[in-house]
Amino acid sequence: MYPRALTIAGSDSGGGAGIQADLKTFHSLGVYGMSAVTALTAQNTRGVHGIHNVPTEFLALQLRSVLDDIGADAAKTGMLSTAPLIRTVATVLSQFRFDRLVVDPVMISKHGDQLLQQDAVSSLISDLLPLSFILTPNTPEARILADLTINDLDSMKEAARRIHRLGPKFIVIKGGHLPLPNATDLFFDGNHFHILEEPRIPSPHTHGTGCTFSAAITAFLARGESPLSAVTHAKKFTAIAIRHAQPLGHGIAPVNHIKARDEFASKDF
Repeated sequence: MYPRALTIAGSDSGGGAGIQADLKTFHSLGVYGMSAVTALTAQNTRGVHGIHNVPTEFLALQLRSVLDDIGADAAKTGMLSTAPLIRTVATVLSQFRFDRLVVDPVMISKHGDQLLQQDAVSSLISDLLPLSFILTPNTPEARILADLTINDLDSMKEAARRIHRLGPKFIVIKGGHLPLPNATDLFFDGNHFHILEEPRIPSPHTHGTGCTFSAAITAFLARGESPLSAVTHAKKFTAIAIRHAQPLGHGIAPVNHIKARDEFASKDF
């Protein structure tokens, strides 16, 4: 039977991020993808021009419809812009005792648009982080969650320790924003750190990178991989997608899932 993965996230009308990027990633990695839409966004490569949040009752209905019938081997969250949306996801997943949840704490878009309302941060920490199997913040998001300035590998480690105490079983802090020679991420399992590096790719076209990375982790978990293996393979898949990004539109173009699918399948990692 197909591995099954569920994305709980917003819709990107430009197709580069959100559930569109998640479903492309699932499909590219041989996983049956499902979605529960949390918000509709009007966006393109230049930015987010409007957000329409889904009513919480309808979000809950989407989740129950999928999980009652098809089920999921792993799931991920993306854009959850309000506290009621976060609480709805946490309530439904708790009722199903779901334990393979990747949480991408989407706070700010690639273009700098605010995607998480300020009062929703406390709900994210109190309601969703304790349910998180793997949490994937970038350094600006980790800075908020850990209440700590992050400017090097040592401060990344301290942030990971602090965030781990909030409930996630595993944490990946993405270090792409730091002035390091390579694209360096930090994986923490509560006891040990693992540094994951890929050559830094000098491309401005990185729209959907975070969504693709967390979706790839989810897909590999659905396929039965361990957390560290899932994160390692997801990082390689995402690096390929960035390397082959095409300049669509007139702003920050999306990464290339088609090339990533083909090249990743041809390699023996």
